[in-house]
Amino acid sequence: MPHRTHRLVPGPAGRIHLVEEGSGPLVLLLHGFPESWYSWRHQLPVLAAAGYRAVAVDVRGYGRSSKPEAVAAYRMTQLVEDNAAVVEALGERSAVVVGHDWGAAIAAHSALLRPDVFHAVALLSVPYTPPGGPRPSEVFARLGGEEEFYVSYFQEPGRAEREIEPDVRGWLAGFYAALSADTMPTADAHLMPADPHFVAPGGRLRDRFPADRLPGWLTEDDLDVYAGEFERTGLTGALNRYRAMDRDWKDLAAHAGAAIRQPSLFLGGTLDASTTWLSDAIDAFPTTLPGLRGAHLLDGCGHWIQQERPEEVGRHLTDWLGSVVAGR
Repeated sequence: MPHRTHRLVPGPAGRIHLVEEGSGPLVLLLHGFPESWYSWRHQLPVLAAAGYRAVAVDVRGYGRSSKPEAVAAYRMTQLVEDNAAVVEALGERSAVVVGHDWGAAIAAHSALLRPDVFHAVALLSVPYTPPGGPRPSEVFARLGGEEEFYVSYFQEPGRAEREIEPDVRGWLAGFYAALSADTMPTADAHLMPADPHFVAPGGRLRDRFPADRLPGWLTEDDLDVYAGEFERTGLTGALNRYRAMDRDWKDLAAHAGAAIRQPSLFLGGTLDASTTWLSDAIDAFPTTLPGLRGAHLLDGCGHWIQQERPEEVGRHLTDWLGSVVAGR
């Protein structure tokens, strides 16, 4: 198998940590919350073996990448420039960008704002929704009725940190389990708490996480990797992405309704709330992603798609990349 290399490269906020395997056309892999480059551990060797230079980054605020203090440093425009800086630091002029969860949103906006650098984009779990519409914090505040949507919970500085950081490993285990196909709460599990995306008045997000079991994709060693990173760095850098959303709304106002025209791919899970809640965004792909070359919903898959279904995701990515690269 190709050799895996860890590197630190310069970025607008300091350093960007990345892990690369293989040689050939550059494919940049962006993780979501609360993860790291490690979420792409299955795809790195697959892409490298298929003839690509696969590079998974620690997004700003995570892992060994720099963690500015200001919330404004986590605006989408800044994260896009981080990605462009990685491409330049690697001696390349362009790349395919692939993202999962928040990484999908960052990948989409990288393609939207820097089409000169990112010539194709693949989105996992979270479909593209163009900029525009109401202010995000106002939208999230209206969700849930008497309960509080998790995004609003995360947006209050320090609040989620007080819940998570005393027991990072236990919290992560529960969060991963809550959104995984084989361990998520189900409607007919009469002893299972209510929807883990919402917080009851006076409660904590983790009150509704499954306890004492790990999803099948997550080993104890895998959990140690994730927990070790967040125990070292804390969660503020990661959570600041949620806290910068209203700033994005202002920054990207000129791009309201904009389509992404590069070749694109979408992969989601049928049991993932991101695909069911945002089904209208998927239906709008003919307008918002006119370069779409494939949209696949994996039956019985939860949110952590590239870890729950690594073989299927690897196959879809390499098939799509073959068509993208061949067309250039």
